[in-house]
Amino acid sequence: MTINQDTPPALEPGGARSVRTRRRPRRSNHGPLLTYAALVVAAAITLLPFAWMLLGSFKTQGEILRNPTGFIPQHPTLSNYTTWFGELHIGTFFLTSLIVAVFTVLGNLLFCSMVGYALAKMDFPGKRLLFVLVMITLMVPGVVTFVPLFVLVGKLGLINTYPALILPFLTSPLGVFLMRQFIQGIPDSLLEAARLDGLGEFGAFFRVVLPLCGPPLATLGILTFLGSWNNFLWPLVAAQSEDKYTLPVALSLFSTGQQATNYGLLLAGSTLVITPIVLLFIALQRFFIQSVASAGIK
Repeated sequence: MTINQDTPPALEPGGARSVRTRRRPRRSNHGPLLTYAALVVAAAITLLPFAWMLLGSFKTQGEILRNPTGFIPQHPTLSNYTTWFGELHIGTFFLTSLIVAVFTVLGNLLFCSMVGYALAKMDFPGKRLLFVLVMITLMVPGVVTFVPLFVLVGKLGLINTYPALILPFLTSPLGVFLMRQFIQGIPDSLLEAARLDGLGEFGAFFRVVLPLCGPPLATLGILTFLGSWNNFLWPLVAAQSEDKYTLPVALSLFSTGQQATNYGLLLAGSTLVITPIVLLFIALQRFFIQSVASAGIK
């Protein structure tokens, strides 16, 4: 005899009540499918401009300006890329951007980690005030310091040189804050053990702290390389000859003619500019994700 779920359970001979467990409702499988569908749509919307840029770089000017224009190039051509590599000598601009970005990244990795270590693990007068100044600097827009920085570089006679493009960006408040927050989580016992073994502050920093900072260093490297590679306004002012032009400056100057913008040339140059950034992120994405995950756990 079955018992209705609305009626109380019957008494057994010993006086105990026999309880029938209710069946749990089955969970719907539509939730994960909707999530994946939303993620696919979001990814498609994000990648659509990049796909348009890549395909448009193989189109001629007339095909781009045609109304209506197609998404897939009807007559693919490499003329835009041959113009960049042949007539415009993009290799020179690429080398300049690479030199500036590499030295800027190395400077940030070294100096930001050193300042972050001092603010996290060393005791000295004015430590809190210095950290407050770093946070205030983080909130100041870079445009505010643009004119004083240009005057300073001009007084030093560094206009149109590599130091003018590199020195103002060898450290950043965001990098100092990032490294300070990560190094603060390193146990003090490791540093005490290093000091007992005879290591000084520099030895403890380079042999103990720095090897443990792989994820934040990779994150800082990606962000710094991205900012330096895409920097446009400062190289436009500080570089006054073609051999010191970076890729964004060359892209803006040579893709715009006297009468109209060459959109095919512009799209091809944009593709060449973002390719190293994409490759760098793919190579270091594991460290970037690990850094974000460790920050979330903290």
